[in-house]
Amino acid sequence: MKKCLISIVCGIIAFVLGAKGVFGSVDKMFEDYVYHNPGNVNAKIKIIKIDDRTMNKLGDFSKWNRDVYADLVETLCVSKEVKPAVIGFDVLFSSEKEKKSDKRFANLCGKYNNVVTGFSYVFTKDIVTDSNGNLVSNAMTVQEKVMPYKKLAKTTEQGFVNALMDNDDSVIRSSFIHFDEEDGTRTNSFSAKIYEKYMKQQGKKAKFPHKDGVMSFKYSGTVSDYENVSLCDVLDGTIPSEAFDDCIVLVGAYAAGMMDAYFVPVDRGQQMYGVEIHANVIQALMEGKTLDSIPSWINGLIAALVTILLIIVCEKLSVLKIVILCLGVALGKIGIGALLFKEGYSWNNLVTPVLAIVIAIYYIALHYYRARAAKQSIEKAFSKYVAPQVVSEIAKSGTYELKLGGENRDVAVLFVDIRGFTPLSESLEPEQVVDILNSYLELTTSCIFRHGGTLDKFIGDATMAVFNAPFDTEDYVYRAVLAAWDIVQGGNKIEKQFVERYGKHVGFGVGVNCGPAVVGNIGCDFRMDYTAIGDTVNTSARLEANAPRGTVYISDTVYEQVKDRITVEEVGEIPLKGKSKGVFVYSITGVNNYTSPVDTFKMEDK
Repeated sequence: MKKCLISIVCGIIAFVLGAKGVFGSVDKMFEDYVYHNPGNVNAKIKIIKIDDRTMNKLGDFSKWNRDVYADLVETLCVSKEVKPAVIGFDVLFSSEKEKKSDKRFANLCGKYNNVVTGFSYVFTKDIVTDSNGNLVSNAMTVQEKVMPYKKLAKTTEQGFVNALMDNDDSVIRSSFIHFDEEDGTRTNSFSAKIYEKYMKQQGKKAKFPHKDGVMSFKYSGTVSDYENVSLCDVLDGTIPSEAFDDCIVLVGAYAAGMMDAYFVPVDRGQQMYGVEIHANVIQALMEGKTLDSIPSWINGLIAALVTILLIIVCEKLSVLKIVILCLGVALGKIGIGALLFKEGYSWNNLVTPVLAIVIAIYYIALHYYRARAAKQSIEKAFSKYVAPQVVSEIAKSGTYELKLGGENRDVAVLFVDIRGFTPLSESLEPEQVVDILNSYLELTTSCIFRHGGTLDKFIGDATMAVFNAPFDTEDYVYRAVLAAWDIVQGGNKIEKQFVERYGKHVGFGVGVNCGPAVVGNIGCDFRMDYTAIGDTVNTSARLEANAPRGTVYISDTVYEQVKDRITVEEVGEIPLKGKSKGVFVYSITGVNNYTSPVDTFKMEDK
């Protein structure tokens, strides 16, 4: 129930993020780089550029009279049969200059009836009344309309050249188709007017994709992709006029100083001249390369459904499957976005992939946390039985598996017991008995762990330890002997403290044997103990039972392995309960070149 509630809440959050398109311009930039695939320009669209070469020959562009443009029209229009379908001047002829050249230019445009000139709106922000009678802010209130001079306006068709840049990053991804003025007059954009005129010349009807006057479009060409020639090369005949027959010819600025360049989605490294942008818009209209935005609520719904499903499914998967699933969802969403973009649809691209990646990271981190917690739990559990260095080895290798079963191993087994514990416990208060027992167990356990032994179990007041299990331990027999010697030395130390505190003498008897044993987890699936069983274990227990207080008894097999490093007294062969044959036993009297660290052991004050 809790998991279901969490997934629903996350789904709601995902819906809001998807519906609002929180990544904004980043999402658009992603679309620009991944989905736009320009490079297939229409050969019918050609550009005559007013570039630096032309101005070097003809002088400063701003000082030209209209004869330059008249000469261009006359050059291009060889006859009424051989001429461009449309000539579009992306130039503002807003005022008269020389009456004669102005008239000549206008007359030639009227003669061939194939010229579209540009004009510009000057917009301002104003408070207006909407259709419901409410006052609203309108950022596109027409303050001024910069039109061609009157005679030219009469002989040409016009379209406005205003660019439409995205508010977030000032990149041109959309274009005006038309604009409705306050008096109800509808005017087409420069690109739309050229497209409309061209279609009419071809005997076809223009089809505009959007009624609201604005369209998003796909670019067909990057910077300089459209065939472009310098205006001076056309005027001097270097480029034959027949090359422009029945084409759309755009004339416009192609020099940095003319301040007519903009950032576009297909080549963010450099700006594109306005005349090239018009070429892309015209081709988009001709070939239907427009983009419709998928409703934002659909984006939100997809993000919500994906989020809920991933949260539900990932809970049960391994890390590898989570990575594959979430990466597949992210790439799938991007791939579907590419297909939709190709078909003319634009949608929010990044919210769903980003959410999928976030969910993957969360569940990978959760798996890591759970694995670490389980590992720490196992380490903590093992630390109660084996030496810290053994726990560390288990943690590093990660190879130990808790399962039923055993293996034959050569081990050393240590048993230690408090002598006379039963009568001792009868003469003391329970709290005192617990104090003695805890101090004793702390001593034995610390000595066992210090030398790399595994604490097998506590049996009442007895302790059993195994050396060389569950992992191989170097010189394990000698380590078992050292642990036994430390226990006895520590016992002598705390016995004095017991006498001072309770007036009681407490001593330990220790037995050590080595040999083969079956070592492993014994029990059932839901309750098991790690232990060692076999004759080696039984013999060690019998040695401890025979050892007087404050002594360590070892078997002859132990003695043979460590005799060069210890001093002993022969006890002789003693019969051991349950064994038909006696065992030759030694009592340790010292360990060569070894100082027991238990001298610092001290009971806690109660």
